[in-house]
Formats: sequence, structure tokens, C-alpha cells
Amino acid sequence: QVQLVESGGGLVQPGGSLRLSCAASGFSLEYYVVGWFRQAPGKEREGVSCISRSDGSTYYADSVKGRFTISRDNAKNVAYLQMNSLKPEDTAVYYCAIRDGMEIYIWPDEYDYWGQGTQVTVSS
Repeated sequence: QVQLVESGGGLVQPGGSLRLSCAASGFSLEYYVVGWFRQAPGKEREGVSCISRSDGSTYYADSVKGRFTISRDNAKNVAYLQMNSLKPEDTAVYYCAIRDGMEIYIWPDEYDYWGQGTQVTVSS
């Protein structure tokens, strides 16, 4: 069964850190571009970051550049999103998704399969 399962979300104070994980099962993550997206209440889903299949190329939205780091461990079939210096405006449900292709796009419509999401709340 093909699955993407996000974990690592929670409640954190402003300035804190979280590391999200995206565990893949039923397929090999190494053959896909991985993206992280988020959706806050009342807002559209937006791209946060994505990482290429093999050469390590990455892309970050301006809102998270310098604070978030995307990575992947193909041997473990897991992708990560390290989030530092978190702000209240980072509060959202975070999703990982995969894309069958070479290009690293950040638009949700370019992604083929999605996890169920994990809630991140940044609040004092």
C-alpha cells in the first residue's frame, strides 16, 4: 500500500524548532521529487520547499528561506523538514507530497500523491 505519513508536528513557542518527517511506504522515495506544503485556516495551500531526486537541488519559499531546511534519506525512505526560528505565521497543517518527474516545482498541482498532514502551531 502506497503511503506518505507525516510526523513531528506540535505546539512550539515563537523562536523554537521542529523537525517534520515524511515516511514513505509501499514505494521507493528515491525516484520522486519531494515537496513540503502548508495550509493555514482560510488560506490556500502553499509550497514551502522541495528537493530533487538525487542531486540535492532544493527550493524554498521566500517566507521560510534561511529558517527551514529540507533533506532526504533515501536509504531510510524518509524526507525531513527542519524548521527553526518559528513564527506564529508558520502555523498551519504541513503536508509532504511526491512528484514523478525531474523538475523541482513548488506548485501543489504538480504533485501526484499526498500525505494526510501534521499540525504545526507556533504560539506563546
